[in-house]
Amino acid sequence: MRAPVRTRVKFCGLTRDEDIRAAVDLGVDAIGLVFHPASPRAVDIAQAERLAALVPAFVTLVGLFVDAGAERIREVLRRVPLGALQFHGRERPAACAEHGRPWVKALAMREGLDLATEAARYQGAASLLLDTYDPALAGGTGRRFDWDRVPPALAPDIILAGGLDAGNVADAIRFVRPHAVDVSGGIEAAKGIKDHRKMADFMQGVRDGDQTR
Repeated sequence: MRAPVRTRVKFCGLTRDEDIRAAVDLGVDAIGLVFHPASPRAVDIAQAERLAALVPAFVTLVGLFVDAGAERIREVLRRVPLGALQFHGRERPAACAEHGRPWVKALAMREGLDLATEAARYQGAASLLLDTYDPALAGGTGRRFDWDRVPPALAPDIILAGGLDAGNVADAIRFVRPHAVDVSGGIEAAKGIKDHRKMADFMQGVRDGDQTR
């Protein structure tokens, strides 16, 4: 008998100790810290060190960067025990791969994007993250894209993001069948401030989706 499928979950853009603790208690697989200064969810290195100390073993701490220089990333890695890196800019594959960590490449689902070509280009990525396109934002738009655009053959290897919340994540899992889902704005009371009830409801939505995928 085939083992039940469980969609992995990443909560992103956490900035407070209490939100880290709540995420861990709810059983998330990964926690994202944003190192892009222009983001309202950004953390500095000292803040990230404190938050990282609250993340136990077997929960992956992911650092999110947008066109950051190599030295900036190395500076973060010297002080923050990131288990993976997530790139949301125009980074080339070689730049993503040079830091000795598993890495995720985010792709904004703009019109005309050829997913097969991008998947081949970033074949060294641990996964591709598909997010809603916005010309002014590198993620965190709070809007979903058309899930029909995800090829079924690619879906088991992708992380689905973009406008997910407790009200639609079960449908997203049933429809797309991704490896993982990534949420930020959909679990917030305000940018960078997580709502613990929304966090719990999101996790329930994931479980509901997994029951029928």
